[in-house]
Amino acid sequence: MDVPRWEGDRARVANPRRSWARDKRIPDSSFFAADFETPDTSDTWAPRHRQMKQHPGQAHHVTAADRGQTLAAFLRQRLSGASWSRVQKLVRSRHVLIHGNVCTDAARRLKEGEVVKVLDAAAAAPPQAEDVKIVHLDDDVVVVDKPTGVTTTRHHEETTWPARRKQVQPTLEELVPDAIGRHLLKRFGTIRGRAAPKRRRMPPVNAVHRIDRETSGLVVFARNVPASRILAEQFRMHTTHRRYLAIVVGRPRARTITSRLVRDRGDGRRGSGTGEDGKEAITHMTPVEHFGDAYTLVECRLETGRTHQIRIHMSESGHVVCGERVYVSSRRDGAMDESRAPRVMLHAAELGFVHPVTGEELRFTSPLPADMRKVLAWLRKAYPADAAS
Repeated sequence: MDVPRWEGDRARVANPRRSWARDKRIPDSSFFAADFETPDTSDTWAPRHRQMKQHPGQAHHVTAADRGQTLAAFLRQRLSGASWSRVQKLVRSRHVLIHGNVCTDAARRLKEGEVVKVLDAAAAAPPQAEDVKIVHLDDDVVVVDKPTGVTTTRHHEETTWPARRKQVQPTLEELVPDAIGRHLLKRFGTIRGRAAPKRRRMPPVNAVHRIDRETSGLVVFARNVPASRILAEQFRMHTTHRRYLAIVVGRPRARTITSRLVRDRGDGRRGSGTGEDGKEAITHMTPVEHFGDAYTLVECRLETGRTHQIRIHMSESGHVVCGERVYVSSRRDGAMDESRAPRVMLHAAELGFVHPVTGEELRFTSPLPADMRKVLAWLRKAYPADAAS
């Protein structure tokens, strides 16, 4: 297939004397060639009856009558004969999902429309600091490659949790300082003839943007207050460069999707609305590779950065992102997702911004993670692939 190129040249590292990590960016053509043209021969992805195993368990839907109940109270009603201690043990031991995300808070209040799933076996442990890859590091900013399964920051109601409770389900913002310490220790290592240095406790970082829990890819954090203010302003003014890769249902054509996103489109979900309270959202979508008429690998460039913007826009256009459980297609002609993808197939593949101190334009790329490569490998085997025109 023809290999598309990212716009712009590779940016130089901001002030090499102050940079602690070599920029891991990849030349444009090799970035696409490495991830889109070479199948993962080690994958175990197979047609529907043999696809990646889902979390087996029992699902329970939250109705209007259940709204506001705690998770523990809800489960006691749904699980016949379950005691309070058994319910709390199920929650603490990672046996409960809400909309596909592990919930370890038995006191969490439920919302109408949520789906609570009780697993037969405990879900995998959340990512830790060693799973966070440092892509770029200097005195003012750190760019990391976020693994799936971890939120970027705490929700407002979680900020008052005690430290012990936060450690059960850490956020990326909380993991990054430890990841920086590990990175520096690994990079500089030990000096011959001296004892191994102790890993210093790193100061906290400041989040200036977020990506969803299940989304993988590039995220930048500020390391001081002035850098945080400047970077936050860039994201607020939409001057940053952000490209995502997604696997979607159907065969979409290249288009720009514009709408006004509201918190409640009428069913308790975020979505496009006509009210004045909506915020403008613009997504430029381009197909990269088609798999017959069934699935497509697309590239989405954000002109704005609203919550769940790509997931909502693709769903409302009739081409839901594979693995999506919240924003199912509302169009009658929308194709159904039968890929059984293990999570939302969305990856923040490229991030660019102006360095808050040096003024240099920086751009970073991240290769597709293993789970998305496996899905693509299976799609190439199951469907006739052709490059997007």
